[in-house]
Amino acid sequence: MTTSGFPGEFEEETLPGLGEGEIIVIRSARRKKSISAYRQGGRIVISIPARLSKADERVIVPEMIAKIRSQEQSQTPGEADLARRIDELLTELAPEITIRPISVTWRPMRERWGSCTSVDRTIRISDRLKLAPEYARDYVLFHEAIHLQFFDHGEGFTKVLSRFEDSELATAYLDGYEAAERALLAPTELSKLP
Repeated sequence: MTTSGFPGEFEEETLPGLGEGEIIVIRSARRKKSISAYRQGGRIVISIPARLSKADERVIVPEMIAKIRSQEQSQTPGEADLARRIDELLTELAPEITIRPISVTWRPMRERWGSCTSVDRTIRISDRLKLAPEYARDYVLFHEAIHLQFFDHGEGFTKVLSRFEDSELATAYLDGYEAAERALLAPTELSKLP
């Protein structure tokens, strides 16, 4: 598959067996020696020189994947860290809310940023926030923690949420992230017009 308009410039290949669709290897005729790896739209993209042998590719690609995942893991707060952060946010911004979650867990969520079940006091946070700026993650944590006391998005909930100083910045980030994800999705087949 050619990823640009120039034949032979890039060849894109999904590496089988490594999280189908998650790993993309791009062979670039422009790239002479260097190799790069980065996240884009939930996938790991590895760009290698076009002339790199398949044997070298089989060695280098898993190393680059491990490197990216290791960097991400070291930058991702653990679930205990998330619970501590919720406690800090509630103590600072909503001291009247004394209820704390029993658990805060990362979950693969594509439709929501987080969810709260007030009955069992559990909070789930989208794994898409693992590498998000702290203000965006804090906004979602605070939002979900408020649901421990306010079950809907009514006046009481809205009043407490408005205490989060960077809410406009956080919602702009989250909206932008979702817009970028939608732009990276494969185009769907348009229905035929009558």
